Amino acid sequence: MFDKIVIANRGEIALRILRACKQMGIKTVALHSTADRNLKHVRLADESICIGPPSSTDSYLNIPAVISAAEVSDAGAIHPGYGFLSENADFAERVEQSGFIFIGPTAENIRQMGDKVAAIRIMKAAGVPCVPGSDGPLDDDDQRNLTVAGKIGYPVIIKAAGGGGGRGMRVVRSEAALLAAISLTKAEAKAAFNNDMVYMEKFLENPRHVEIQIMSDKHGHAIHLGERDCSLQRRHQKVVEEAPAPGISTELRNKIGSRCVQACIEMGYHGAGTFEFLYEDGEFYFIEMNTRVQVEHPVTEMVTGVDIIREQILIAAGHPLSYRQEDIVIRGHALECRINAEDPRTFVPSPGPIKWYHPPGGLGIRVDSHLYTGYTVPPYYDSMVGKLIAYGDTRESAMARMRTALDEFVIEGIKTNIPLHQDLFRDAAFLQGGVNIHYLEKKLSL
Repeated sequence: MFDKIVIANRGEIALRILRACKQMGIKTVALHSTADRNLKHVRLADESICIGPPSSTDSYLNIPAVISAAEVSDAGAIHPGYGFLSENADFAERVEQSGFIFIGPTAENIRQMGDKVAAIRIMKAAGVPCVPGSDGPLDDDDQRNLTVAGKIGYPVIIKAAGGGGGRGMRVVRSEAALLAAISLTKAEAKAAFNNDMVYMEKFLENPRHVEIQIMSDKHGHAIHLGERDCSLQRRHQKVVEEAPAPGISTELRNKIGSRCVQACIEMGYHGAGTFEFLYEDGEFYFIEMNTRVQVEHPVTEMVTGVDIIREQILIAAGHPLSYRQEDIVIRGHALECRINAEDPRTFVPSPGPIKWYHPPGGLGIRVDSHLYTGYTVPPYYDSMVGKLIAYGDTRESAMARMRTALDEFVIEGIKTNIPLHQDLFRDAAFLQGGVNIHYLEKKLSL
């Protein structure tokens, strides 16, 4: 096992990693920018190292600075968390070349899954269901592209192969608009990702976003931990997540989960990973794989009892999985609200000092947050400042606990999106379960 781990991230996920390390008896090194010297995990870590100014480009995304910090602290491994360098194949490669362990998959796997066209090919070969599409990148043959779209059937969506997070996408509803859309998406992809490769898929009108959590070790073993529903989204960013997904049977869960497991084994994948799907009319359609821990991993932990961060660390250290598939039983229901420092109506970020912080509690309530009274939320990073998780024996009991917790949650000094969550957890359609990915956007536009 590692003696010391570098935490190459900030905020709530850095604190989550630190807690897992402490419970495992592993020393921690907290990396931080000059703006983050007062983060909770920085204060609690065994060591802390400043790696640059507030700009993430000059600090959290500065690969030489991160690796230098690992060298001077004599750490054995680096945990990237999510965001920042977590899915940067060059970083993973540099970490390993420098003699450290990257707590995540291989650089090759990150590159494969970062290229959406390559990822789809791999998934199809492994029997994972995919959205009908172009089966590869689009070229400059206009007639061929028109023919492909005609076979798929309109509407179609043009996607950047190197895209993600909702960027590099364009929906096309008619043949007349297709060629211009391809050209525009290529230009945008080149500017945003330095990769103008695009591909085409069938655009599903009313799908849900359902994802499968997997864990895979370095010994050829893999398991799935069930699914999460992440359909409540705004601008392709998740707002509320839950596990298990409403309306997914045990039979269907095991069917799609086993295919994801098989794909991991065939790829030689190790670590935590998430297969993201669009789900419509009882069918799963693969869209991408995230090769890191997800923001919403706590809901899976609550219903399975598996500590995903701990398993990540054990796997990276060469240990076999702590669980077999038959050990994984989904019990109860969990929901997560992403708490953001932003105006709940305009969604404008709201950085500033926390004058009073009082998190909720009670049976089945978990708060993952780095906030404390007196802390100042900086303006330089993502607006998420915490996650509120509620667990219950049933979806209804978890909902009731979440409503109570949201009403108890006090964060004064800045604006947060807690009022939006309070509204959502009294929304009739959401309470019933199974809303699609467009539901929240339509609700907010009314």
